[in-house]
Amino acid sequence: MGFFSGLGDRVVGGPSILAADFAYLADDVQKAKDGGAAFVHFDAMDNHFVPNLSVGPVVAASLVPSTDLPVDAHLMVSNPDNLIPMFLDAGVVSISVHPEVVTHLHRTLEMIRAGGAEAGVALNPTTPPESIEWALPYLDYILVLSVNPGFGGQTFIPESTEKIRRLKEMTDLPIAVDGGITVETAPLVVEAGARALVAGSAVFKGDPVVEMRRIVEAGQAALDRTPGS
Repeated sequence: MGFFSGLGDRVVGGPSILAADFAYLADDVQKAKDGGAAFVHFDAMDNHFVPNLSVGPVVAASLVPSTDLPVDAHLMVSNPDNLIPMFLDAGVVSISVHPEVVTHLHRTLEMIRAGGAEAGVALNPTTPPESIEWALPYLDYILVLSVNPGFGGQTFIPESTEKIRRLKEMTDLPIAVDGGITVETAPLVVEAGARALVAGSAVFKGDPVVEMRRIVEAGQAALDRTPGS
């Protein structure tokens, strides 16, 4: 069973390495784990699909053996099919792609699954949930971008909560959220139906142990208050 398929109805948090200190990446990830992180979110950017350039499968291959947390790769790139085999070889447990840049989404998702990883799609702020309706049987999770992809430290887009609710009406797949997740916004997305919280700047702006724990606890408290949870 994979990470997302085994998530169930619990709230988990994961640090976005984009905001970490890359000179001490493994140490920063360990601090987030000490704060209760259940996974690591690995951001790959190509300066084409998004206006930023980050890291790729070589760094993922270095990170995976340095932590016992599952590493989830989010490919913000124009040609994800070219990189998927390398990320699979690096040992990531899940890979999400953007449907806007994939010519044959079914084929791409099947490639990820055939390589032994869970397959996800990442939805930009204005990408409608309905665009992935026919892909749902081939997905293991959905990643909602609550900011525009490409940079950390952006402000949470409030309409993201309605998108999460719409997705919950469409599917029982686990929903992760990335972008502007803080102690204040975590409860909003959890109440809407998200269960995996990706946080970058909010975790690494201070003590990652403390900040990661605060975000996870805020999300879990919101779930505990939700009727029928």
